[in-house]
Amino acid sequence: MAEPLKNIYTEDFLRLFGERVQTAYSSFDTQKFILQVMDETWNELELKERIRRISLTLGACLPNRYKEALNILLAIDEHCSGFPYLFFPDFVEVFGQGKQHWDLSMKALERFTSKSSAEFAVRPFLLHEPERMMRQMTAWAGHPSEHVRRLASEGCRPRLPWGQALPIFKRDPAPVLAVLELLKADPSLYVRKSVANNLNDIAKDHPDTVIVTARRWKGTNPDTDWIVRHGCRTLIRKSNPEVMALFGYADDMDGEPLVTQASLTANPAMLKIGDSCELSYVIQLRGGEAVRVRVEYGIDFVKAKGHVSRKMFLLSDKTVPGGTRLTGTRTHHFADLTTRRHYSGVHRIALFVNGQEAASTVVGLE
Repeated sequence: MAEPLKNIYTEDFLRLFGERVQTAYSSFDTQKFILQVMDETWNELELKERIRRISLTLGACLPNRYKEALNILLAIDEHCSGFPYLFFPDFVEVFGQGKQHWDLSMKALERFTSKSSAEFAVRPFLLHEPERMMRQMTAWAGHPSEHVRRLASEGCRPRLPWGQALPIFKRDPAPVLAVLELLKADPSLYVRKSVANNLNDIAKDHPDTVIVTARRWKGTNPDTDWIVRHGCRTLIRKSNPEVMALFGYADDMDGEPLVTQASLTANPAMLKIGDSCELSYVIQLRGGEAVRVRVEYGIDFVKAKGHVSRKMFLLSDKTVPGGTRLTGTRTHHFADLTTRRHYSGVHRIALFVNGQEAASTVVGLE
């Protein structure tokens, strides 16, 4: 099993960091810092809680004045690069939100984001002063550094994983879309991925808005086309008819179904939790012109209280000649995961082509 990410913060890591702080602030007490960080509650803390603990302890061990403390971090940040140093922007989030610190904090976040990432630290600023912060994001969207441009998008994602939600942008994504407009043809894939993820976040609350945006952006630039496709992935998984048509997925035509014959089998059909089965499918497509098809299977997982919840799994997404016979197998594991537990019962498995059910089977899990 992989080592938990929170364990990157070892005593050796904290000691090395303390020694770096001492090069800029000779009175820094490294041993005191370590003892306060790794107190009797340390082992109970998860990753983000450990990051916050380090930030708070730095605040107690560095000079009281925010500017003086921040200057010490700025003096050593060239040697503090990578994911573990997320506590640099977190320090700004914790101690730099006062109105009198705004300009200083913005410059620090702009600088620290290229060393780790300030995508989480900017969110309280957005919650407290959204208009002012979005003006900053707009300015960052034109920054020479791809890291800062990415921050302009990633920081205002309405549903950023691990980050505070931004209800104001869930309700009205217009300010976010204005920033994404500036980044929709960014030369950096790093930035474009963020723009696509942001668009996908918005699609969960405002699908129609994203569809309008996708239609307007599509065809203007190959890089933008990639963003549009990736940003509509949730709508594609939901088989939104407008989006399926936008990306050229075939449907029934003049009364002739896309799928003329299909089958799905599971072997074995009786399993114990932890076992695997092999799913085999055959799909016969109508003749004629080439068609784009997205083939998936969905499992109606039995939950603890007996109800079911469907989870979709992608098998294939491609353009094929008309009349193609698609066949394939996929091994599915019914082993418990951190994100999904399995329960006894009959699990229905359905085969989907462009969002339409084409065949189904069942397996028994005990």
